[in-house]
Amino acid sequence: MRDEASRFKSHESDIQKYWSLDPKITFLNHGSFGACPLPVLAFQQKLRERIERQPLQFFGRDLEELLDRAKVELADFVGAETDDLVFVPNATTGINTVLRSLRLEPGDELLTTNQEYNACRNALDFVAERSGATVVVAEVPYPIAHSDPMIEPILKAVTSKTRLALLDHVTSQTGLVFPIAQLIQALSDRRIDTLIDGAHAPGMVELDLKKLGATYYTGNCHKWLCAPKGAAFLYVQRDRQSKIRPLTISHGANSPRSDRSRFHLEFDWTGTDDPTAYLSVPEAIRFMGSLLPGGWAELRAQNRAKALAARQILSQILQVSAPSPDEMIGALVTLPLPDGSYTELQDALLEQFEIEVPIVPYPAVPSRLVRISAQIYNRLDQYEYLGRSLLKLL
Repeated sequence: MRDEASRFKSHESDIQKYWSLDPKITFLNHGSFGACPLPVLAFQQKLRERIERQPLQFFGRDLEELLDRAKVELADFVGAETDDLVFVPNATTGINTVLRSLRLEPGDELLTTNQEYNACRNALDFVAERSGATVVVAEVPYPIAHSDPMIEPILKAVTSKTRLALLDHVTSQTGLVFPIAQLIQALSDRRIDTLIDGAHAPGMVELDLKKLGATYYTGNCHKWLCAPKGAAFLYVQRDRQSKIRPLTISHGANSPRSDRSRFHLEFDWTGTDDPTAYLSVPEAIRFMGSLLPGGWAELRAQNRAKALAARQILSQILQVSAPSPDEMIGALVTLPLPDGSYTELQDALLEQFEIEVPIVPYPAVPSRLVRISAQIYNRLDQYEYLGRSLLKLL
């Protein structure tokens, strides 16, 4: 088995040389934590060396301008105004930041779906319990044939008490790309604020936050954007920024400065930390956009085409039907597997075949899914190898 595995890993392409991923492992799990290219990591290391040469100069005099420059480039990439973006360590922090800033009353309803990411659902439950609000869960079906069965249950769950809707842009569990623009518009028409969990969206799908019109949007930069770990952003509509406070209250809370918004004064400095992941985001945008002649548009299209091709390969090998239409797929794909332990199967794939891929529990039928990612360094023969390996284990 290991000899067969090594046959598929013996030829590294020009693209693969930019990553330090273990060549012994068939890595099909970019979606969980991303993978940062070596040139971007080298850029980050130079920043860290700059910090240590003169810490006071860096933190006390240089950092604010460096953060501003980084936000300009990130804002351009996601289609936002720079003034409306701040950096946060990850999307879960962004979700918590908004939820824990809101003043909720007993009886308020917080709407989400059965496919919301577990960590963010926990944050929703936490603030609801503290405030006396109620979490309302719309049941989005899976498998799903088209997007209409996704929209209808969400809108039917809206009541006069609905205060906020927390929705995924791309679901972590099933890999579905929600019709998020349509949902935001429909909820806005009903005067419902929207908090969008865009953990997987930046770099996977094209973003235009101004056009989307979400009240709040948070997305990771360390996943499909391939920035270093610990880089994400929070977007807040201008008229809501005065009410959104960072989880850590620091010097910005009573700063006498009037040259910057309170929003940025508070979020740009919450205490001593390593800001180099944030400052490396523009380098990740530039580097990943340089890998193909068509830049980011071609990269997103290639990854999506690869994901769809990989799904077709696995569907044929495993003799299962695709559980969602092509138009609801980005660069994440899930397929149903026979019932059984998800942890044992995931461990067996790694231990016996050196494949790193998540087997995802699902609280319905099917009860477990295999979720594959498609990034530029992945090859179609890796998905073939996964399919044959699954057949042996199943």
